[in-house]
Amino acid sequence: MTELELHKYLKENFPQENEKCEWKEFKNLKHAVSGNSGDDIISYVSSIANMKGGHLVIGVEDKTLDIIGIQDFHNYTNQNIKLKIITDCPNLSSENFEIQEYKTSDTNKIVWVLHIPKHQYRLPVYAHKKCWQRIEDSLVEITQARLDAILTEIRVSEDWSAVIINDATIEDLDKPSIAKARIEFIKRNPKYKEEEPTWNDARFLDKAKLTIKGKISRTALILLGKEESEHFLGSTVKIRWNLKSIKNEDKDFEVFSIPFILSVDEVYRKIRNLKYRYLRDGTLFPDEFLRYDPFSIREPLNNAIAHQDYSKGAYINVVEFEDDNLVYTNVGSFLPKSVEDVVLQDAPQETYRNPFLVAAMKNLDMIETQGGGIRKIFNFQRQRFFPMPDYDFSDGKVKITITGKVLNEDFARILITNPELSLMDILLLDKVQKQKTVTNDEYNYLKKKKFIEGGKKNPFLSFKVLQPIDNEELKAEYLANKSFDDAYFKDMIIEYIKKFSVAKRSAIDTLILPKLSATLTTEKKKKKIENFLTQLRIAHKIKTNEKREWILGEI
Repeated sequence: MTELELHKYLKENFPQENEKCEWKEFKNLKHAVSGNSGDDIISYVSSIANMKGGHLVIGVEDKTLDIIGIQDFHNYTNQNIKLKIITDCPNLSSENFEIQEYKTSDTNKIVWVLHIPKHQYRLPVYAHKKCWQRIEDSLVEITQARLDAILTEIRVSEDWSAVIINDATIEDLDKPSIAKARIEFIKRNPKYKEEEPTWNDARFLDKAKLTIKGKISRTALILLGKEESEHFLGSTVKIRWNLKSIKNEDKDFEVFSIPFILSVDEVYRKIRNLKYRYLRDGTLFPDEFLRYDPFSIREPLNNAIAHQDYSKGAYINVVEFEDDNLVYTNVGSFLPKSVEDVVLQDAPQETYRNPFLVAAMKNLDMIETQGGGIRKIFNFQRQRFFPMPDYDFSDGKVKITITGKVLNEDFARILITNPELSLMDILLLDKVQKQKTVTNDEYNYLKKKKFIEGGKKNPFLSFKVLQPIDNEELKAEYLANKSFDDAYFKDMIIEYIKKFSVAKRSAIDTLILPKLSATLTTEKKKKKIENFLTQLRIAHKIKTNEKREWILGEI
């Protein structure tokens, strides 16, 4: 290929930098392979492998993907460098790790593309005795959440819930449970409404993914099994409900066994979902509603059933406190990256502890699998002006607390007066009302919006100084500082160019550098800005003129 053809090929196949792809110049390989920690080839290999695998293109300009070519190979070839990288990156699989060499026919420039496999099962890839990952456009040491996701990775072949119980038969399943399962299945899958009545129970169980070719799975027993069939599971599979006093004393309890499709309703009926009343400002008519939305009672319990580590033989616990709290606990780590990812991005979960069980529960309309269930609970709390749910992942458990009352009147007033508040804003306000630590960026943001008073170490919600504010500039500033959404930085660049027609790189640096997170080095901040410009150029939103200044493109 000519240089122009290679450039076109690379742009088509590796169009932008992200978690799966990195462009690096690295024209001198002597110190680039294993040199500066966090800024050499092996660090980038570690980061790409620790996500989902991908590609590292070297010998190209970061901004433009223009062909620079590797100019000093030291003593490396595209064959012997593989052994060096594998040796310096513990746990990197040699399978599917390939280095392709491209040489331009007209200019004799050489580009290498490293095809990097995903990390091996439960084995993070190291470089310089550290694990690395990409967050947005930055290369950073791996976060605990990402490391936990790798270390607790689930293989489909290890799915506890999919195991067949050869000694069990359809007679070990509960007839009323099967009947209820049929009703719920049609609610979730109305396309089978006409066909379902013609199925016998065995056919239905296969279609609902509860059995496998007529054989009884652990999932079928958990959801539909007779109570006396629990011994087939070889583990304790129970839900315990407790009613506790304000002083944490037991007042009542009950233990529920399989079939869980019926036990969920029995637990629901145990919970005292009383009416809650409070007067809104300026009216004598009280608002009255149930303390907990029925969905907010069922969803955490169904999630606990779906994600319980049944191999541990532990109970799923539902604790009801008289001071209006519901606490759910199940054994097992939280598999998504974070609750914030699920709630703010409404992101579907990528990994499930019990995939077969999850699929069956989805078919029976017991859970949602597109990331919406948790977000709905947050929104139901928001509608009541109640605190946001609390998640605790310590001690190898997932603990969820749902509060059924106003905890702080100023928090409720802020939500009532500002119905357009984003969920992100509400999560920050919730941290303050619960006296949790807020970062400097969070404190400054809330202070500018006049939601809080007091010092950084002891802020408090203050409705009395609040005037409803619709200031998108402040929101953009906070989001930028927190790196929630790099789109805000890109918008700032676009707006600057619109106002002044052109922008030198030095002017853009002056605009953006002070607003980037203080945890980044100046070099990494400049790299992020470089990536913003590259992404905007690729999207044809900006381009350079003959003076190498940035101007608007064909937006």
